Amino acid sequence: MFEILGICLLLAALLTFNSFASLVTGGVWRVFGGTTHRWSAFSRARLIFLLRTFPALVTMLCVLLLFVPAYLAYEPRHTSENVSLKLAVLAFISAIGIGVAAARGIAAWRVTARLAGDWIDQSERISVAGINIPTYRIDHYFPLIAIVGIFRPRLFIATQVLDLLTAEEINAALSHEKGHLSARDNMKRGLLRACRDSLLIIPCGRSLDRDWAEASEEAADEWAASEGGNVALDLASALVKIARIIPEGARPTMPAGVFLFGDDEGVGILGRVRHLLAFAAEVDRPVHPTILRPVTISALVGVASFGVALAFNSHPVLSSVHSLIEHAVFALS
Repeated sequence: MFEILGICLLLAALLTFNSFASLVTGGVWRVFGGTTHRWSAFSRARLIFLLRTFPALVTMLCVLLLFVPAYLAYEPRHTSENVSLKLAVLAFISAIGIGVAAARGIAAWRVTARLAGDWIDQSERISVAGINIPTYRIDHYFPLIAIVGIFRPRLFIATQVLDLLTAEEINAALSHEKGHLSARDNMKRGLLRACRDSLLIIPCGRSLDRDWAEASEEAADEWAASEGGNVALDLASALVKIARIIPEGARPTMPAGVFLFGDDEGVGILGRVRHLLAFAAEVDRPVHPTILRPVTISALVGVASFGVALAFNSHPVLSSVHSLIEHAVFALS
């Protein structure tokens, strides 16, 4: 019973803490998100990603560095406490969420690998200046420019896009894709989906997901536009031209691919074109602030270090955590 009770409490704690933290961060974004509209899209995308993944990270740290050590240290091995129906239901819901996230992640990886393989078989490898990943020209019904894959990314460009755009517009579109590569957006998209799927039954943070999708596309636009010259205008022109030839209702299926037009609802072409035109008129606008990454990493390292210190060097803290566990078991009995 010691092991079964511990596993059920662990799963219930993961669900409860993650749901609560996700609701809090989602509420914070709804209240204060409007104040970030004057930020660069690059900064907004990073902030939203941090808010969306922070609950899961903090939950795992708290559970692994506080909950588990407290339970192992203070719970009697031959406990008389039983797993109540309420606790079992919470644990079951949590297990389903984790299982769904894992299953969908594996399924997305397999679908992506299979479709990427099919695309490679149907395409011709080409060399593009400034692109250091494998690049392919493909005859496809959708006018795509897509980076596919996380650990071994590949770039696919539809033949009709190469025929339609000018050299300057193609370079601008490729710069947009390089922005996605630099930001590791495919990996971030996968992590966001995992966070969403793990709370499938208790939907939290959906607005953050939509806002990140929009901000990440605009951030890649800004990355391209920051090269100067007429790149912002060339990219806006490319977006308009490609939008005109998209088949109605068409959307290629690629779970781990980033497209020039994005693959999430709510990322509007008109809004991006307006953003690019506005960006072209603001030559001094900051795009890639270097302070965000060190601050983010430092904050995460600090949280982890603090948790480790509490878990392994503070017996009163672990005793208090175990007391909370006992109260939770009693409340759920």
